[in-house]
Order: sequence, then structure tokens, then C-alpha cells
Amino acid sequence: MPIPLVPYVPDFITVHLGAPDEDAQNVIVSFPDYIKNVASSEIYPTWSEAAIYANIYAQISYALNRVYTEYYRSRGYNFNITSSTAYDQKFIYGRNIFENIDRIVDDIFTTYIRRVGFIEPLAAKYCNGTTVTCEGLSQWGSEELAREGYSAIEILKYYYGNNIELVTNAPIAGIVSLYPGRAYRKGDTGGSVTLIQTFLNTISGDYPLIPKIDPVDGVFGENTENAVSVFQQIFNLTPDGVVGRATWNKMVLLYTGIKNLSELVSEGQQYVSADLQFPESITVGAVGPRVSSAQYFLLIISKFDPRINSVPVTGEFGQLTFEAIKNFQSVYGLDVTGVIDEQTWNTIYDTYSAIINVVLRGGLRMENVVEPTQYPGRNLEPGNRD
Repeated sequence: MPIPLVPYVPDFITVHLGAPDEDAQNVIVSFPDYIKNVASSEIYPTWSEAAIYANIYAQISYALNRVYTEYYRSRGYNFNITSSTAYDQKFIYGRNIFENIDRIVDDIFTTYIRRVGFIEPLAAKYCNGTTVTCEGLSQWGSEELAREGYSAIEILKYYYGNNIELVTNAPIAGIVSLYPGRAYRKGDTGGSVTLIQTFLNTISGDYPLIPKIDPVDGVFGENTENAVSVFQQIFNLTPDGVVGRATWNKMVLLYTGIKNLSELVSEGQQYVSADLQFPESITVGAVGPRVSSAQYFLLIISKFDPRINSVPVTGEFGQLTFEAIKNFQSVYGLDVTGVIDEQTWNTIYDTYSAIINVVLRGGLRMENVVEPTQYPGRNLEPGNRD
């Protein structure tokens, strides 16, 4: 099961003003300013508003996918994205920004596209649709659809499929590298170790000499050390069983490649950990990714709050899930119905999100998270004080 990472909107993004291997300047710009520049360079401000919104959603999502997957960082580059349209989006450093695009981006730069049931921002590729065509969004085609009365989301679904959704109000943070900032070795525990184990188990599907790690428990034991050593031998890294930056970057590169996370057609990482709005009431007999997400949230919460019953992640809302929901509702002072209504969904998700923010993004060891109490009503971040 892939570990749920936390998609976010970066404060700033580093843009390489050329092709990846070209000797060119790197510039650091705020993420909204980057999107305003791209939108002003890629589309016309006189287009229908629905087309402008659809294109900007695609541009945001594409850029966030590059950041989220560490597409260039994991390849040894010191930037997040390029200005070359042969590789990425058009960016003209120092250009003027159109007034309506400036306004629209300020309103929606924390909104991105993803596939339903996946967590990573969609690699929303696009082309102009005239001189260049592709399997993604057609820029001129989007304008034609808008003139026919299509809304922005209808335009996006026309090109990317009906199984997409918009994530709104994604958190804003500085660029947070997946790399934990230090080498990990036998005896370590925590969320970063869980990531290492997840990476290796996924990669082992293509490289079966790497032994599977079972269970994925966030404990860097002998099995994990052995798997790391085999991985390092296969890829000509120092086989010391220690996960330093070089080993980490190689794992990220292979993992995102195997899962096609940087491609429009992606296997995808399931289970959400960014803002997910309440879909509709979920009750006994329901099936699908929304049920899986709720079950996974409860499973994680139960690891930190012994009052909460765990439930297997099956995607099917059966009797065990019904009883687990009633248990959660009782513990958190909600109406005990066994139905996931809006209040129950939001409380489950907020509780789960707080745990993920502290354990994964805060780098805390599992044993440091003890005696959970009633959810405090806000996400806990590194540096918070009671």
C-alpha cells in the first residue's frame, strides 16, 4: 500500500531558463507568479473565462506534479522545472502579466487536478491543438468548447476523462524534499522508514532480486537493511544498507517511474492526504475509492488512538466498517449512526490529516506520538505549541 504523501503548493519554485542540460540561469519565483507567467505566455487573455480557468488548472497541476514527484531533483538537477516547452511549460522571465490572469491565478493557485482515488497532482499535459497535438488538453480546443457552453471542469473532463476532480485549498509550504535530511539505517523508525519500505516493495516488482519487506511497519530492521543493500548492489551504489541521499534519489526516481506518477496515464498513488471535500453520505453497501479512503483513515487513526477500532481496507462498506464508524462517532462525540455524513467525514479526515502532518512532515518517531486525545480542531504542524 503506497504511503500517503502530502501534496502542497510551494511558496516558491525554482525555474531553469532553458532545457534541463542547457547552461542557463535558475530563477526563484513565487508559485503564483510562476503560474501567472506561464498562463500569460501560453494562452490568450481574450479567451472565454471557462477556457482560461481550465488551462490554468492544468498548468497548476502540471507544475505541482513536477514538484511532488521531485522529477528533476531526483535526477540530480538543482531546480524544480524548466522553461523549455520541449520538456515543460513556457515561462518568459520578466514578462508582463495580463490583468485578468493575475486576478484568476490569485483566486485559484491552491487548486489542482487529480484522478479520483489518487493523491498526486495530475501530470496534466497539454498542447496548442493546432501545430502540435497530444493526448492531453488542446488549448485552442478548450476555447472552442468554452464557446459552446462548457464549464471549466467540463472542459477538463472532456480531455482528461470523467475520473478527475479538483482539490481546493491545498496547503502552502516551502519546498519540502521527500529526502528526510539525514541517512537512515538499521534501528531507525518513523514515517521516512515507511517511505523507504514502500519504495523498495514497489521497485521489487520490476527487480525481483530485491526481497519484499513484510510488514511495512516503519521499523528499519534486518529485512529492510538487506533489501536496501540488494537495491544498492543492483544500481551500483555503495552496498552499505544505509539510505543516504544518493540511494534515496535513486529510489524516488525509480518509484515515480514505475508508478508513472509524472505521466498523464499514471498507475497513481491511492489514498488522499490533501484537502478532500465531503462527497456524499456513505453507508452500508457502498463500494469504491471513497470507502477505501475512509477505511484507511480509520486504520491510521487507530494506530495512534487506542479507542478507535481499525478496519481492513477493502473498498467495501460492510458490517466491520459500519461498527468502526459507530465506534469513531461515539469516541469523537458525533451522532452514532454508522453513516459517514459530512460531519463524520470531516472529523475523520481532519484527525487523520493532523497525524500525517505531525508524523510524516514533522519527522517524529512513532514512539513519540503517545496518548492521543480529542482532535484539537486544527492541524498540528512543526513548531506548534499548546
